[in-house]
Amino acid sequence: MIELEGVPELVDPVMVAAFEGWNDAGDAASTAVAHLDSEWKGEVFAALDAEDYYDFQVNRPTVWLDGGVRKITWPTTRLSVVRVGGEKPRDLVLVRGIEPSMRWRSFCNELLGFAHELGVELVVILGALLGDTPHTRPVPVSGVTSDPDLARTMDLEETKYEGPTGIVGILQEACTHAGVPAVSLWAAVPHYVSQPPNPKATLALLNRLEDLIDLRIPLGELPEDARAWQVGVDQLAAEDSEVAEYVQSLEEARDTAELPEASGEAIAREFERYLRRRDGGGPAAPPGSHATESGDPATYLRDTPGGGRARPPKPQRPEAPEPAESTDGVGGEAGDTGGTAGTAGTAGTDEDTTTAAGGTSGSPEDSSGSSGPSRPRGSADPSDLPDSSED
Repeated sequence: MIELEGVPELVDPVMVAAFEGWNDAGDAASTAVAHLDSEWKGEVFAALDAEDYYDFQVNRPTVWLDGGVRKITWPTTRLSVVRVGGEKPRDLVLVRGIEPSMRWRSFCNELLGFAHELGVELVVILGALLGDTPHTRPVPVSGVTSDPDLARTMDLEETKYEGPTGIVGILQEACTHAGVPAVSLWAAVPHYVSQPPNPKATLALLNRLEDLIDLRIPLGELPEDARAWQVGVDQLAAEDSEVAEYVQSLEEARDTAELPEASGEAIAREFERYLRRRDGGGPAAPPGSHATESGDPATYLRDTPGGGRARPPKPQRPEAPEPAESTDGVGGEAGDTGGTAGTAGTAGTDEDTTTAAGGTSGSPEDSSGSSGPSRPRGSADPSDLPDSSED
């Protein structure tokens, strides 16, 4: 039985979920949910039992010191709630964790139990995949759903993918079968610079989420981080002529594919997004500006406090991708299989970091190529996981 003592009655709640692991290239999706939790000061109200869903030899617990006392943080999935006020208040239920190692059906049923008890009206699952997309162009973000009616009303793609999937795909289907409206948003991360973090992809996901749920999201330092990230990758790519040539070929393919999409509707969409940001307060780039083509390279390349690495590793030398086969003739599922982002996309951008769904490259249902992230993931940072037990 799910106990929700202390959780207030929510206003038009939306559940936003992301999971570290296979469906989280560049940590873009999990970082997006962490950003929402940080900006709106989410309050954790539940955590799933780690013993039920995780193999601790794959996702190992972390030992740390708290005032000289040794404690253990176990890898798990936590739920928090954020209260969003304003003219159109809407609350969010944030689900942040690691892709489970086992019992996926029970895992999804438990999350759906929380969604039912809290009166969640929509579930949005964030994911990120590796793709053949240049880092110099807006990040392609695709919105997909299994519900044909939802696809029509929210201008989304109806998924027709067949093949291996991850927890994002499983949770979306579980929601659909339970009668809970569910949407997946996928950001395409350049496969030649896949190491986390990728603030540009995180920013693109948040921009798309903002449009989807009609809620003003404070972006904080993410736009500047995205600019700095691109400047740093530009510098690293320029050091390797093969990588620079490969990036140029991706740019040409992307630009050619985008030409038919540079319609009046796409331009109008971009301008409306700009007006919403301006009216909502805070800095906003004017329509058509390139928020990712400027920045202070010195800031980007400076080491972060505590020895963290701000500068990404040198881009890997690309190899010619082998064509992938698909059972329905369209290619792999982005994020669930790590399929490529493709090269098509719309011209409408928000701070030049995202493309609107319905005309994006990197669609989970029409891409093929690079494989998604598959490395084992450790437990989350102890500072992000408030509950722990003593060793």
